[in-house]
Amino acid sequence: QMQGLSPDYTLIMVDGEPLVGRTAGVLDLNRVAVGNVRKIEIVKGPSSSLYGSEAMAGVINVITDNSFRKKLNAGIRYGFGNPDKGWGLPGASSTFENMDFSLQGSTTIGKLGIQFFSDANLFDAVSFRLYSAERVPQPVKRFTNQLQLSYRFSQKTKLSLSVRDAYDHIKQEFATTNNGGITHSYGREANNDLNMNAVLLHQFSDKVKNTTRLYATTYNGSQILHFREFTDSVYDDEFRQHFYRAENQTDVSWTRSTLTAGGGYAIDQVNSTRYDDISSRKQNTIAYGFAQYEWRPADAVTVIAGVRYDDNKLFAAAFSPKLALRYTVSKKLSLKASVGRGFKAPDFRQLYLNFTNNAAGGYSVFGSIDAVRIIDQLNRLGQIAEIRDDYSKLKQLTPEYSTGVNAGGTYTPTDKLNFNFNVFRNDIENLIDAREVAVRSNGTQIYSYINVKNAFTQGVELEAAYQFNEKFRVNAGYQYLYTADKADLQKIDSKTVFTRDENGFSRLLTKADYVGLPNRSRNMANLKLSYDNKKFFATSRILYRSKWVVSDADGNGLYNKQDEFAKGYVQLNISAGRQFKNGIRVQGGMDNVLNYRDINNLPNLAGRMIYLSAQFK
Repeated sequence: QMQGLSPDYTLIMVDGEPLVGRTAGVLDLNRVAVGNVRKIEIVKGPSSSLYGSEAMAGVINVITDNSFRKKLNAGIRYGFGNPDKGWGLPGASSTFENMDFSLQGSTTIGKLGIQFFSDANLFDAVSFRLYSAERVPQPVKRFTNQLQLSYRFSQKTKLSLSVRDAYDHIKQEFATTNNGGITHSYGREANNDLNMNAVLLHQFSDKVKNTTRLYATTYNGSQILHFREFTDSVYDDEFRQHFYRAENQTDVSWTRSTLTAGGGYAIDQVNSTRYDDISSRKQNTIAYGFAQYEWRPADAVTVIAGVRYDDNKLFAAAFSPKLALRYTVSKKLSLKASVGRGFKAPDFRQLYLNFTNNAAGGYSVFGSIDAVRIIDQLNRLGQIAEIRDDYSKLKQLTPEYSTGVNAGGTYTPTDKLNFNFNVFRNDIENLIDAREVAVRSNGTQIYSYINVKNAFTQGVELEAAYQFNEKFRVNAGYQYLYTADKADLQKIDSKTVFTRDENGFSRLLTKADYVGLPNRSRNMANLKLSYDNKKFFATSRILYRSKWVVSDADGNGLYNKQDEFAKGYVQLNISAGRQFKNGIRVQGGMDNVLNYRDINNLPNLAGRMIYLSAQFK
């Protein structure tokens, strides 16, 4: 989450180009190997003025190494643990193990730069049975390969080409509940992510630079499951997404200002067994233009204004402005503020989904475009028992919008101490929500998507860093978050919502009971201690997250203090290592030292894991 907004509102990019292939709006970051990552840039707040859809909460850009220095790096890592017993023995049958091998090299041949990176990650994934603490080691094989080429035609013109391929194969075995019974599933999941990116940079003069980008990416995901209780039934799910984009950007610089302007055209295509048939292709095209002007009217003042226009084929166009200001009060204090409007276009899932889950009760989810047609057809066949109120709200979805305000600054009282502070608020309009719209004659539910909610997230972010000496450093961060659905607050004000007290008696719900949107913690914090004397290094990191609401236990339709919460937790990670003069670096560490686990609410968090690694440069 970024500033309280869900994962599907944050744009994830590698080297400035978006990753595709989200599952229910979530992107699996395990697809990105970190062995050749040089840095990660994070921009908080609406960033649609430059990046378009999915950047409503912010942008994360993973930047890989493209230095093309002559080098060769190799690394190996081994980790092990047993989440049930807390401690594991290497090689034991009940031990979860993790092996990682990486190789990276680069060189230059005349005007040509060549760099490659390969990574193989073999590990036991964590799964669980809902009705016991049993953990089932399930092997995962993940391979990543990247080739980068750079050719400088002249001092003014350079061509860069990058090809990245990531593949994983996951063995699966898990249990689901269905009307009180347990269904045991087994099978496999396989995913392949291929990206190709070409960038032509030409410097017309010291003031004018032009960049042309061509990008193509494909994502193929498939899952095949068998059921022990239903031997003649097979679940076969396949998802294919293709994304192509051409973009041109021009930067013009003057003494105190810079203008960035450009435009592009994108094609987004999806084939899925969940969208009618795998042979039926869904497509959207987007034409867009953007401009940003950075102006420094004085040495202490910087003003940035940006705007973007997106013309989507499947729905109305979107207009995204942004304005930011930075003022340097003194050498110790600088202030900044920004206001922007971001948007998120409805995705193919919300438009075209046609999915019935027979393994979990037989409920169905239909995209907004086909929901009315399918439900009317089922109704004519006598298969609909009830039409819900939200059925009348089914219509063409419009983009979700967010108006975000950020204000803060940086204070550096001494050379050793630094503070960053920020206050934020995001107002979301036309939030797309899944609602029950009909009930079949056999009692199974039918869901679809409608624009319904107006919500907001707001809070405070604080960061501090203190350098005790050349060797020892402390970093700390804290976020306070408050969220709400505005319709929920109106219901509370109208005194029409009830809950139950500790004795089980009904009473009116008050604003003091209300906790806001689900799956969000009010308080989150981190503390990192690091020591480095150039030969020996050590770090410890403490992560804290307060409790968060996970289900509407009292059934009043609002999330409040009487509902079900996941417990807050503290997670501790430690590591230490030694750097040798011959290019060898060894490291050991322990993740989740306190062995925190929550198999119901955080099933992917493994227990205590010990690891050893070595690198050679």
